[in-house]
Amino acid sequence: METAYFDCPYLHGEVELTAEREQHIARRHPDLLPEYRQQITDTLLEPDQVRRSARFQNARLFTRWFDTIRRGKFVVVVVITDSGEAERHWIITAYMARKLSKGEVEWQKS
Repeated sequence: METAYFDCPYLHGEVELTAEREQHIARRHPDLLPEYRQQITDTLLEPDQVRRSARFQNARLFTRWFDTIRRGKFVVVVVITDSGEAERHWIITAYMARKLSKGEVEWQKS
């Protein structure tokens, strides 16, 4: 497994998913990976909502509703942004949810 890169227009760049993080998601959230990997791509490309994490200042939660997943579920992709000389965006985790948790809404699809 190698690092994968996903386009994310909202962040004006790419988001990386390291092999270690992908294994973490597959282990902790086997309902999501590997079967719904395309939905992670779709969520980063066209989210329904982007929220600031209530737990981590440099994290955003990208969410998108999919009617096609188990009678309807949100896919939530948590992206960390490391600021520095070269800004880096990377996925720390991803999961499915029936409801969304806390976090300040930064952007909402109209």
